Amino acid sequence: QVQLVESGGGLAQAGGSLRLSCEVSGTPFDFNVMGWYRHTRRELVATITTGGTTKYGDSVKGRFTISRDSVKTVSLEMNNLKPEDTAVYYCNFRRDLADIWGQGTQVTVSS
Repeated sequence: QVQLVESGGGLAQAGGSLRLSCEVSGTPFDFNVMGWYRHTRRELVATITTGGTTKYGDSVKGRFTISRDSVKTVSLEMNNLKPEDTAVYYCNFRRDLADIWGQGTQVTVSS
C-alpha cells in the first residue's frame, strides 16, 4: 500500500522560506506525477513528472521550486513566502490508476 509521509511544514514570517518533503513508501514502482496541492487539495502548487517536467500554480511561480531529491522523495522549496501561502499542503502521488494523498502539513506565514 502506497503511503506518503510529509514533513517540513511550520511557521515562517513573510519573506521567509520553508522546505517541504514528501517520502513515498509501500511501492517498488516509480511515480508518473508527484506534487503538492493546497486549500483542501483544490489548488495546484507544483507537480513534477518522472521525466523532470515541472508545473506550477500561477500564484507560486518564481517563488516555489519542486525537485526530486531521490527515487522516493520529492521536495518543495518555498521562498519569499506570503501570508496568502498559509494553508495545509498535501502531497500527491499518481501512477496509472493510483491517486494517493498524504495527510497534509500546515504552513503558516505571518505578516
